[in-house]
Amino acid sequence: MIPFSVLDLSLITRGHGPADAFRNTLDLARLADSLGCARYWLAEHHGMPGIASAATGILIGQVAAATRHIRVGAGGIMLPNHSPLVIAEQFGTLECLFPGRIDLGLGRAPGSDQRTARALRRDPHAPERFAQDVEELLHYFEPAADDTPHMVRAIPGAGLRVPVWLLGSSLFSAMLAARLGLPYAFASHFAPAQMADAISLYRDRFIPSERCSRPHVMLGVNMIVADNAAQAAHLATSLQQYFIALRRGQPIAFPPPVADATGLWPEAGQAMPDPLACTFVGSPGTVAPQLDAFMRRYRPDELLLALPVHDHALRRRALELAMALRPGADRPAPG
Repeated sequence: MIPFSVLDLSLITRGHGPADAFRNTLDLARLADSLGCARYWLAEHHGMPGIASAATGILIGQVAAATRHIRVGAGGIMLPNHSPLVIAEQFGTLECLFPGRIDLGLGRAPGSDQRTARALRRDPHAPERFAQDVEELLHYFEPAADDTPHMVRAIPGAGLRVPVWLLGSSLFSAMLAARLGLPYAFASHFAPAQMADAISLYRDRFIPSERCSRPHVMLGVNMIVADNAAQAAHLATSLQQYFIALRRGQPIAFPPPVADATGLWPEAGQAMPDPLACTFVGSPGTVAPQLDAFMRRYRPDELLLALPVHDHALRRRALELAMALRPGADRPAPG
């Protein structure tokens, strides 16, 4: 059975604050753990009114402490915002506290606007060194040699072999993941344009490594599943509003759905914009054949589910219904 995992941005919904978002994150993580999800990932973003997961490593520790079996990690840490040594120490610490349950996904985007990136003291040339920084970070997780006392070491971190993933939405990340022999997660939930080419390139050029013996692809999708198709379509208007606000450069708290979406985004019509093409909206009966076709076409090794639903109880329900749609699972009756 293909593993399903959760990508949580710890959504700050309109009318609520970060503390509410964190309580919802912990609750959803416990549910994901009980349902048999493979991973629970949190993403680094900064200065975003709708996203509370800025201090990603801290939140990962809280989620890991609140769950028992599920792997917990970053989807991802934006490495150019940080020193590779600091990230190795942070995730080495997490691995010591929660052995065998921590993942580290790495991206090279700022996770913010340019002004916020400058406030982070982000070096504008850091993305150009991304490949070298990834290799440096991998080195810190290798066992430290006793005969090189002056070598820089990650303590904790050295010898722990935290699983490292590369994340991306372009061919660059696909080529780098293939060259380094790392598992690869594609951000198809918001930028699917190069998904097919990136997957093909990664699989064709993959060089096996001690960390990953064969290509391993995880694809991100938005999953808005409800007990009936009309309810799901209604819930999906929250994501549409949120995405259009981002595209206009006016990020907002995650909004409630609207009864009538007419006129909210005239330039995009009333359908999902193309960047949200990997969004599954409907009842289990309507989503199942679409998901089956997607899985057959792209053959992912894992699926990473974003659940952009405003109401937390309905977000929980969306996860329950989505998990029943895994290939080989006992599926609910059509709604």
